[in-house]
Amino acid sequence: MKGVERDRPEMTCAMVPVFLLGKQLVRTQNIGGRHILDCYYPPLLTADDDSLPVVQIHNILTQNRTTNPIMDFLAEMEQEPFNPNEFVERLAWMTMGVSNLSSGNDESFSATGLLNNFEETIKHLQVLQVRIQGKCDKLETACREEESKHWQKMAKLEEKNKAAVEAFHELDSRINSVATKVVYLGDQLENVNTPRSRAVEAQKLLTHFNGFIKPGGPFSPVFTDKEQLFEAADIIQKLQLVAQELPSAKFSGAQKQIAQKYDEIERSLIEEFAKAQVKGDRAQMKHIASILSHFKGYSQCIDAFIEQSQAGAFSSGDVFLDVVPLCERNAREMKEVFHNPEQVMGKFILNIFYGKLQGTISSSLSDRSRPDAYLKRLHELYSRTTKLSIDLARYDTGNDHTFLSKLVKNIFQRYLESYISLEIRNLKERSASILKKFYEYKNHQKKPINAGGIQELRRDLQAVIVAKTGAVWETHGGETFLSEQIAVGLLDETKQALIRCHSLSRSSECAANAVQILDVLFQFLIDEFVDYALEVGLQAIPPGESKVQPELHFFGVVREVNAIVHLMDKLFHDSIIPLVVSTPKHGECLQRKKTISEQLENKLEIGIDRSLSAIVGYVKVTLQSEQKKGDFKPEGDEAVIASSACIKVCRFISVQTERIRTSLDGKNQEAVLSELGVRFHRVIYEHFYQFQYNSMGALCAICDVNEYKKCVLEFKVPMVTALFDTLHALCNLLLVLPENLKQVCTGDQLATLDRSILSNFIQLRADFKTARLGNYLKTLSDDK
Repeated sequence: MKGVERDRPEMTCAMVPVFLLGKQLVRTQNIGGRHILDCYYPPLLTADDDSLPVVQIHNILTQNRTTNPIMDFLAEMEQEPFNPNEFVERLAWMTMGVSNLSSGNDESFSATGLLNNFEETIKHLQVLQVRIQGKCDKLETACREEESKHWQKMAKLEEKNKAAVEAFHELDSRINSVATKVVYLGDQLENVNTPRSRAVEAQKLLTHFNGFIKPGGPFSPVFTDKEQLFEAADIIQKLQLVAQELPSAKFSGAQKQIAQKYDEIERSLIEEFAKAQVKGDRAQMKHIASILSHFKGYSQCIDAFIEQSQAGAFSSGDVFLDVVPLCERNAREMKEVFHNPEQVMGKFILNIFYGKLQGTISSSLSDRSRPDAYLKRLHELYSRTTKLSIDLARYDTGNDHTFLSKLVKNIFQRYLESYISLEIRNLKERSASILKKFYEYKNHQKKPINAGGIQELRRDLQAVIVAKTGAVWETHGGETFLSEQIAVGLLDETKQALIRCHSLSRSSECAANAVQILDVLFQFLIDEFVDYALEVGLQAIPPGESKVQPELHFFGVVREVNAIVHLMDKLFHDSIIPLVVSTPKHGECLQRKKTISEQLENKLEIGIDRSLSAIVGYVKVTLQSEQKKGDFKPEGDEAVIASSACIKVCRFISVQTERIRTSLDGKNQEAVLSELGVRFHRVIYEHFYQFQYNSMGALCAICDVNEYKKCVLEFKVPMVTALFDTLHALCNLLLVLPENLKQVCTGDQLATLDRSILSNFIQLRADFKTARLGNYLKTLSDDK
């Protein structure tokens, strides 16, 4: 068996503190020096020493079993949880007996005895099953009987419920019948009582009316007792209605006295209402307001409430900050006191707008001596008033949803009628002032410039005079007469004007007003500032082929113009377009801007073209005047270096390249440098045709070309670099041996060139005739 060592005759708990009885765990616990045996059953044994034979364990396990095995099996199966495998193991343990456990001998094991015991146990379990099944049948039968009784009770209860529902419906119909009769009787009683009550009321009124027929009374005590003011008010209001229906010829005296007493009581009620408001007695105020609602002077009661509510309310010095809290404090009181709080609130706000608010606006806008400050105050006040009307929109002022907007429009109407004319005049004055200060700072007096044929003729005559006399070309000291700061100032003035235009113009006039403001911007920023600077810059560009190194500042003008145009574009899209979009003025603005942009671009292109012409013209003149024929046909064996003319030209080109790079960017920079590179290459190419070259001169020419290549590499334009690479290859034709000419001409760089170009370059060699290079030219022509 598992958990039992076969080679020992006896096993103690001290030796095996934990082992299995079959598969049932048996363990000993040391509690207070005593060993407790623990197994499936509750603790049955304690031992004072560590020696506990297995035989004693077997005896403990069997001593509590009864003589009735069926009851023992039932007791074990009812324990939770029940494990059938453990049950079989325990049964086998007890069947094997003590001798087998103590000896551990397999020969003493009796399989037949174990089988018999299992068969006997199975019989006992079968008997137990029959008994339990019988009990189950009895319980099921009792359950079915109980269920049948329950359904019978439910049927009886359902019948009783139906009877109760029928009784309820019958009782409800009787109650409705009785209620109908009671209502009918009430109507009959009311029909009888109403005329009687009216008759009594009429009698009382006639009694009071008699007191007003004779001049001076006597009046009823109700009208003289201040404690009965509310009752007197009810009576006099009814007498007033009655007196109006009577003929004046007969009852004029009574009508006059009733009217006097009516006015007197009305004034007393208003005074009592004001006293109650001061005390904060809203219940009294509500009662008096309810009585006065039937009087003609009810509006005076509302006026008194408004006057008292606004007394001392505007103490902060800023009426706009006081209005909303004031309305907030009084809105709840209006709802509690008046039966028409929305009308009271509307009159309350109306009083504020046409009272304190209008007075504040009028005093603030009374001074128009400074249009700029006036427009700023007007815009600020209008914006704050509009915001105030939006904040007050949460209060109910009646059915007119445009009530607040109408108030704002009525208050500012006389100021807004002349707004746009004042805005345009102020914008022109401010813009003119900015430009005037700028030219004064530059110490420059603007001169009228006439663009066109006359101006071009004048420029040509001036160029001739400068060329003959050697006079200095007027460049204004390199001044561009442009400033981003000035442009920002003009744009800012325009932006503020557009903001005011959006707020202060009617929706139907906003687009047209925005176009007027845009026209002013174009007039001063473009026509009088940028365009003037462009014309001055164009005149300052020296003519081509000047002997004096030209001072070219037009590229700086280009940079400033580009920056200003970008700023204007941003304002145009951010501030102009939102005001004119979805209107006929939208297309007009876009077309006007496009026309102005094209005009500026044309003048910039003319200026750049003239500047490039001045650059290459100076290069051409410099090469013609400083390049000597001996540079390319030296007599001795001097060191071969670049010529002084080449060095001077390269320095000049480098300076101009840097100016172009700092003034232009992107595709514009690349296009200008490409054009300069092409023109520069043309000048150098044509310049080389003016000389003859020996071998040392050819080396000098190649050195010059290398310098030119280094110079144009700063352009970072591949096309220009390729042109000078080809020029370098052409210069090699001046140096190579005659027998190698054909090989060089058919190389990668020269193979695509026209053979006439190669032939013309070869003819520049000093040994062209002596070396009979004409034969090689014929060979090249034959190959072609």
